[in-house]
Amino acid sequence: MSIAELVETWPVRTAAVGVVDRTGRLDAAGPVGQAFAWASVTKVVTALATWIAVEEGTIALDDAAGPPGSTVRHLLAHASGLAPDRDVVLAAPGVRRIYSNLGIELAATHVAERAAMPFEDYAREAVLEPLGMRGTRLAGSPASGCTGPLVDLERLAAELLAPTLVSAGTLGAATTVAFPGLDGVLPGFGRQHPNDWGLGVEVRDHKAPHWMPRSASPRTFGHFGRAGGFLWVDPDAAIACCSLSDEPFGPWAAEAWPALGEAVLARR
Repeated sequence: MSIAELVETWPVRTAAVGVVDRTGRLDAAGPVGQAFAWASVTKVVTALATWIAVEEGTIALDDAAGPPGSTVRHLLAHASGLAPDRDVVLAAPGVRRIYSNLGIELAATHVAERAAMPFEDYAREAVLEPLGMRGTRLAGSPASGCTGPLVDLERLAAELLAPTLVSAGTLGAATTVAFPGLDGVLPGFGRQHPNDWGLGVEVRDHKAPHWMPRSASPRTFGHFGRAGGFLWVDPDAAIACCSLSDEPFGPWAAEAWPALGEAVLARR
């Protein structure tokens, strides 16, 4: 079954899917130019902007940020101990993997303060404009505020396969597990042992159940959003897949996304 045929079986009104390698698009389905809400897929833009800020020397990963004892590294890796959406500390830094939108927002605030400009402007100048993501806007939370078309998400995916805005070393370090061995809850998929994350992106490892394909390499990284979209990058297969839709994440996505991923990897 083709990618387009698979997407037609999804219980959504509208969805767009893209498959890219280092050279660009390999396959696509749906309205690739239509803007959708990205929700937490936004965090990939925010993460890349933060990695750029580190390379530029604007910030350092070990700068103090967030609750006492926490650093930018802790915030990006969801290891600061902060609650998901409240300014409440649930654990000491580096002890538990607690998925925290607030933590990502605080990391972005740190970049904005050091850069002396709003984070939305920093992300636009550092990421969106250089990658030609002309249809994408970040407004509101750096954890969830992007809207844009699939064609822009494809550009971001291609950048994460063959980086031009950061060094390969920075990308490799940011997509390697930070604070290994931490357990935690992966939203929508329950407790994971361990719940591995890099710096702003989730690392596939051997989690189950999961939204990425089971046959993806353990080094595969990415993010999904509750608005019904995702982006994953498999550096070993040298391929990435992304999707946006108008149907919020739910059981349909937990079944459809891994199946799509298996079909994508089977074509390599």
